[in-house]
Amino acid sequence: MKYKLNFELIPDSCWYSNLRTLLSKRQWDFLREEAKEKSDYKCSICGRKGLLEAHERWSYDLDNGVQKLTDIIAVCKDCHSVIHIGRTQLVGDEERAENHFMKVNNATYVEYRKALKEANEYHKKLNQVPEWKLDLTYLQKYIKPNE
Repeated sequence: MKYKLNFELIPDSCWYSNLRTLLSKRQWDFLREEAKEKSDYKCSICGRKGLLEAHERWSYDLDNGVQKLTDIIAVCKDCHSVIHIGRTQLVGDEERAENHFMKVNNATYVEYRKALKEANEYHKKLNQVPEWKLDLTYLQKYIKPNE
């Protein structure tokens, strides 16, 4: 079942590798601000106003080992903690994340556990790829050719 708020587990080999580490602070700040502006300064998932974080959306081509950036969205801290449930579990804040998942998705605890199990199964498949190639063509729209 596809929910409004989903887990987006990334391959273990891609942990700690994100746009913030690849781009300058100025570039990342620009992308983060654009994501907030695009969402009218509300969480792109639950609609909450307030402090927003930028979240990178990725797709994974298992056959070719390509991790592709597909979007950068603004999300509240609670939605971000659900999206990155693995990290949230490591820091001991899963109960808050599970409650937020259930509230946003109007889901039961059983549905939460089922969605988490499916996300973990997909994560195992992602981890079978030994090395991911990075596709950042999404960012091309921000590059102005020299004319």
